[in-house]
Amino acid sequence: MIAELFDMSAETALVTGGGSGLGKRFAQTLASAGATVILSGRRPEKLEDTAAAINGAGGRAHAVTMDVSDMDSVGEAIEQCMNISPLTVLVNNAGTVSGKMLLDMAEGDWDGVINTNLKGAWSVAVEVARRMINADTEGSIVNIASVLGSSVQMGTGAYCASKAGLLQLTRQMALEWAGQGVRVNAIAPGYYMTDISADYLESEIGKRLLRKIPLRRLGDPSELDAALLMLASGASGYMTGSVVTVDGGLSMAVV
Repeated sequence: MIAELFDMSAETALVTGGGSGLGKRFAQTLASAGATVILSGRRPEKLEDTAAAINGAGGRAHAVTMDVSDMDSVGEAIEQCMNISPLTVLVNNAGTVSGKMLLDMAEGDWDGVINTNLKGAWSVAVEVARRMINADTEGSIVNIASVLGSSVQMGTGAYCASKAGLLQLTRQMALEWAGQGVRVNAIAPGYYMTDISADYLESEIGKRLLRKIPLRRLGDPSELDAALLMLASGASGYMTGSVVTVDGGLSMAVV
């Protein structure tokens, strides 16, 4: 019965930012649970490589190029996804960061983060939810937020603002779409060694941060598998508007 609880063999999941980092892990995890996975991102070669690896391991994966900050690109990509298979799961994972202090940021720096992390998550979720609702299909949306959505850290102002907005957006989506069969929840990860965080975590500031994590270590991407499968599958059928924090206790510490 436990295996059936997390069985996703009847699901088709879109993972944005799925070519590398945590997105790649999310795609592999969903595929291992039986889902057909569609990877999206701006770098087709990364997407194709990840899709090939999943297919080579016996899974089912496809690649669709999409820039989440461009609404035309989002609309076209979602149509391609639906032609592959109707979507029942969305993992809104695409994200970026600027390491500049607020006084040093240009408008383009700010817009680049907000348009990807917040506007991008909104535009993809709306396109997917609209199609789920029109098809009378129950679905699950999992937004990948951050512990920095509820705390702050030097040099990450735009990122913190975008992830705080994403947490509120998750709750708003959950409220508006619950009656139409679309559940929306979020995962708030702490620090994991990925492409987007490697430079920071290997710096002296990053090493000092590591000492503030109560569990005294970075997370392994595999430690997000359980939260992802719970929220993406029917195992969380009575959950919407929830945030699952997986951060080694960092949100309890003073950053």
